[in-house]
Amino acid sequence: MSNLIDIQSQIEKLQKQANEIKTKEFARTVQEILAKMNAFGMTLKDLQPRKGRGAKAKSKTALTVKKTGNKSSGKDKGATVVPAKYKGPNGDTWSGRGVMKRWLADLVAQGHAKEEYLIKS
Repeated sequence: MSNLIDIQSQIEKLQKQANEIKTKEFARTVQEILAKMNAFGMTLKDLQPRKGRGAKAKSKTALTVKKTGNKSSGKDKGATVVPAKYKGPNGDTWSGRGVMKRWLADLVAQGHAKEEYLIKS
């Protein structure tokens, strides 16, 4: 049977090994989370609970848009058209404003650089 000193030494070695494994898995998990956030066009703000809504906060896709009653135009008053800044291999475009479009987020998650799809003026 081992004595107390041997057991404590083994515990110390195992704790060191556990910390090394945790560090490696932590870095890999962070990379996986970032890749998924990019793929879905998510930001840290999307992960924060919304104030005043509690645990039953609606997702941004479930939010409804309030109608303005202005039937003269299909666009909101004062809306500006922004030219495309990025163009994908299938002809999809994105102005570079707002949440990254899914087609570009998917390409970034696959290891492509966003800059590869910049439209050259």
